[in-house]
Amino acid sequence: MARSILGKTLVTVSLSLALSSVTVKSLGCRSIPECRNSFLSCGFHLYSNIMSGSNGAKAKSHKNARTSPYPGSKVHRSQVPNEKVGWFVEWQDYNPVEYTAVSVLAGPKWADPQISESNFSPKFNEKDGHVERKSQNGLYEIENGRPRNPVGRTGLAGRGLLGRWGPNHAADPIVTRWKRDRSGNKITHPISGKNILQFVAIKRKDCGEWAIPGGMVDPGEKISATLKREFCEEALNSLQKSRAEKRKLEEKLHKLFSQEHLVIYKGYVDDPRNTDNAWMETEAVNYHDETGEIMDNLTLEAGDDAGKVKWADISDKLKLYAGHSQFIKLVAEKRDAHWSEDSETHCGGV
Repeated sequence: MARSILGKTLVTVSLSLALSSVTVKSLGCRSIPECRNSFLSCGFHLYSNIMSGSNGAKAKSHKNARTSPYPGSKVHRSQVPNEKVGWFVEWQDYNPVEYTAVSVLAGPKWADPQISESNFSPKFNEKDGHVERKSQNGLYEIENGRPRNPVGRTGLAGRGLLGRWGPNHAADPIVTRWKRDRSGNKITHPISGKNILQFVAIKRKDCGEWAIPGGMVDPGEKISATLKREFCEEALNSLQKSRAEKRKLEEKLHKLFSQEHLVIYKGYVDDPRNTDNAWMETEAVNYHDETGEIMDNLTLEAGDDAGKVKWADISDKLKLYAGHSQFIKLVAEKRDAHWSEDSETHCGGV
């Protein structure tokens, strides 16, 4: 383990497949421990050409992972210039700051032990018991027993706030409907002429910015179940519901989450919590209520990590946390909905 088990094999997986439409099934929503709630998926950008691109391309989409101070701390990363982000660039004097949050070192069930612990022998790049250590982007390298961030240097070693060494998997449900007038007719934008799409947005408690609901995949949990659970918890406040109320929510949402839907993106995300040895990955999925009948019968209620929740009109004027607007833009393009008043910036539909 002292040397890389993968040599110079770099990830060259094309993420175009991740943007294609696929069909998935979902399971019921359930409650989760409060200790994992801080892992709301956030701060990411699209990686269609990053994993196999030039060092310049990696640097441009590897900004949040190099910001200081590190979230929830006063720790400052070692500075990493754009031209030295990629691991293939030799940098003998590279000396990242070592940091793992006390909350992670305390050993909650969602976190790994330290690599140095004798009873910890993780199986990287594969399913390790109930813990998924495979990356959405292919194989990642192991150096001195530690996974290495597939995009490049971050200026920080250890795990920071992330529980797992290597990939930390999240899921982000994007629930949409068409904006309609009082008569039930779709509302079109006066300039683009396209129908206006809405999505369920939450206002994060930690920073006060609007975002997509989302959270971490529990060990052994299917992503389809995570998507539904996170939506229930943050947009419908299911954690505070009685068992009977949860059952009613499940019945109403079953149709929406069991129908065909779009996987908008899956893979590495540029998150401010990323380190050289631990990073965020997500699967963003669009569940669309074409007629609006399903969601019209549900009352949005903020819960868990969300301070507020609302239906937000989709357009390029949206101000969302970190890179969430990139996913929303893809949804608009896939649904052939309004995005921009400038027709040249709007691509075609599905």
